[in-house]
Amino acid sequence: MNVAILGSGAWGTALAIALVEHRILQRAQSVLTPQRPPAPATNPPSVTLWSRDAQWVQEAQALRTNARYLPGIAFPEDLALSAQPLAEWLAQQDLVVLATPTAALRGMLLQVREHVGHTPVIWLCKGFESPQATALNSNPLGLLPHELQAQVAPELHCGVLSGPSFAKEVALGQPTALVAASPHPHVTQAMVQAFHGPHMRIYANDDWAGVEVGGAVKNVMAIATGICDGLHLGLNARAALITRGLAEMTRLAIPLGGVAETLMGLSGVGDLVLTATGDLSRNRRVGLQLAQGKTLTQIMAELGHVAEGVYSAKTVWQRAQALNIEMPITQMVISILESKVSAQEAMHQLMSRQSRSESL
Repeated sequence: MNVAILGSGAWGTALAIALVEHRILQRAQSVLTPQRPPAPATNPPSVTLWSRDAQWVQEAQALRTNARYLPGIAFPEDLALSAQPLAEWLAQQDLVVLATPTAALRGMLLQVREHVGHTPVIWLCKGFESPQATALNSNPLGLLPHELQAQVAPELHCGVLSGPSFAKEVALGQPTALVAASPHPHVTQAMVQAFHGPHMRIYANDDWAGVEVGGAVKNVMAIATGICDGLHLGLNARAALITRGLAEMTRLAIPLGGVAETLMGLSGVGDLVLTATGDLSRNRRVGLQLAQGKTLTQIMAELGHVAEGVYSAKTVWQRAQALNIEMPITQMVISILESKVSAQEAMHQLMSRQSRSESL
């Protein structure tokens, strides 16, 4: 099985490393187990990490590491790097993984659609495409990845791989569980076949709308939780924010085609807890620094990485408004990001809301 991972950021690189290490372990086990002989040496499966930046590929090839995003983590010997035009080799792949931010997904789908045929194409990004990026879109609201794909490349057979996963831990081979979601069973099976292994457990799901909403909105909730922790409001407040954040995620997911059970799984509560509380979370770090009084411009310059919640928050709110869905935590985060209120005042407003039933 040949796998192409298009995008050399932290997550794409980590997944490429993990996939190669997974295959090395598989080969070792097949040699040691008589009833499972090693695969033939001819046409061995390959993993290729692709970047549009030829200079980056040259430097990474020499260093055998991603010095910017995962410094100190060595590439396995079998990991191939490439910057060659996609048309020259993409048709030879059995699985194509788009490891770009949400903002770049439209362009990547348009770029690969001519070369993949019925090869499964999956994405890793978590977020809504900004409405500003969809000038030719008849829908004035931001789109989830699967909605975007239906618009620009409906003929492709696609899916999403998501769940609670920090890139560094995946690259180091630490245990991780993810969800593979697609309405196409053969796409889900391709993801399971490629990524399920000793260090990574893959669960199948056909609810890609629910999986994508969970992956997008949890980033906004992580910013809120970072603000809460940065203000030293305590563990009670953190637990309340995470719980009510999950309620907001679920309220939005259902009318967008998701099911509530999905939000109780890896791409919902699992990813929310990780991103809201883990020190490796970029979105949480944004919230922590907002609570310290830093401007968003300062924070993003220091961060040096994409924090999807910053870009998704307003689009999440616009989709919710269009559906008459109440999302007060999301609204609070937007007010702080846009410097309309201080973090302290926003938290006060949130706590001053009228009491209501706990139901969704």
